[in-house]
Amino acid sequence: MDYLPIFLDLRGRNALVVGGGDTAARKAALLLAAGAWVTVVSPAPLAAAFHELSGTDRLIHRQEAFRPEHLEGVEVVFAASEDAALDQAVSEAARARHLPVNVVDRPRLCSFIMPSIIDRSPVMVAVSSGGEAPVLSRLLRARLETLIPAAYGRLAALAGRFKQRVRSRFASSEARRRFWENALLSPIAEMVFAGREQEAEAALNRMLEEGADAPERGEVYLVGAGPGNPDLLTFRALRLMQQADVVVYDRLVSPAILDMCRRDADRIYVGKERDNHALPQEDINQLLVRLAKEGKRVLRLKGGDPFIFGRGGEEIETLREHGVPFQVVPAVTAAAGVAAYAGIPLTHRDYAQALVFVTGHLKDNTMDLDWDMICRPRQTIVIYMGLKGLPTLCREMIAHGLSASTPAAIVQQGTTLNQKVVVGTLESLPALAAQAGLKPPTLIIVGDVVRLHEKLAWFHPEPSADDHWHTPLDQPAHLQM
Repeated sequence: MDYLPIFLDLRGRNALVVGGGDTAARKAALLLAAGAWVTVVSPAPLAAAFHELSGTDRLIHRQEAFRPEHLEGVEVVFAASEDAALDQAVSEAARARHLPVNVVDRPRLCSFIMPSIIDRSPVMVAVSSGGEAPVLSRLLRARLETLIPAAYGRLAALAGRFKQRVRSRFASSEARRRFWENALLSPIAEMVFAGREQEAEAALNRMLEEGADAPERGEVYLVGAGPGNPDLLTFRALRLMQQADVVVYDRLVSPAILDMCRRDADRIYVGKERDNHALPQEDINQLLVRLAKEGKRVLRLKGGDPFIFGRGGEEIETLREHGVPFQVVPAVTAAAGVAAYAGIPLTHRDYAQALVFVTGHLKDNTMDLDWDMICRPRQTIVIYMGLKGLPTLCREMIAHGLSASTPAAIVQQGTTLNQKVVVGTLESLPALAAQAGLKPPTLIIVGDVVRLHEKLAWFHPEPSADDHWHTPLDQPAHLQM
């Protein structure tokens, strides 16, 4: 170990920063955030970056050259003058007085180095490469930022409020350790992360009163998996996917996303296809209740967003009726994700000022939709689950007032490497989609915004050997892969 990681308590302590540039301002800001009184020594006026720090009386500027006397009464020193000779002089003067000193970008002159910081106060995480690769430290910090929710500080504060009571309740350190492990790995932590702190405090109270006999209590995470590309998952979704005991997933959840779930979690497939439901919706609802009441953390993973044609509302209604705790994690819905990857803005001031989502399920080969609402001018129509009913959809939209030449597109497996985009008109799209051999999942986009696809398409996955469809872009229809 090249360095001993430590955390300094600088509240109410004196710190010195030598230098008046942007780098010095960043160091002064860190010291102020830690509660220190900061003296900045610089003969030149301070950089504009210091103006953001001017609202505190804990910052003093001495507009003069550095002298060793400036170190009197100081407990930590930063040299950030960007003058090599001056920074070395500051380092030598500080070391002669046994003061901790950091010289920016010169590890050899430092008695301590600054790590990359993840601030979840009172939880603090520091990452360092020993000054050898600061960019690597920043990249590692960025990776850790995705794994440590901002609410960890609130969780630590909650634990701090109970610290003395837990010490009084459990005599041995081993018993206290077990209690806190159970508490922090329970739904209590997720309650805090979801902003339900009063509920978390009440649950922690109950757990403390019940002691070692506290029953395990499960929870359901209703998580949107997005349109298919794993890069579009939210940070919260990734975290819950890694801690669930059971994964209950749909047909539209891509294998790449399923592979990101906890490896040893049980997996239960409940996908639905037309006329082939692995499990009816009511049975899925009851399955979630049963698993949670067995004390399991249940990940209900749904393609797209669970509240947009995902029947998530029905599932949490049942959970609420049975007193099962749950949280909902929204996702990039298919309309937003697929349209973006197809280069089709859903709204545009020159083409569309309104947007409507509809579901294209057929019932008895008909669709009971509000066609007058759908077929309004200067509006984009996004149709989920409409591949089988595409001829009916196009025919009805033309019958209810849209021009047969209205631009329309259908996208298969949007946002993924298997994405295919077929572009035509309401009149031509059904035949083009059939000719291309498209299969679910698909998304249909209708409206003048589709005209922008040719100009704005940016995502070009490699076509497979079997894909030969491509009409020149100046023709009325084409397929892009």
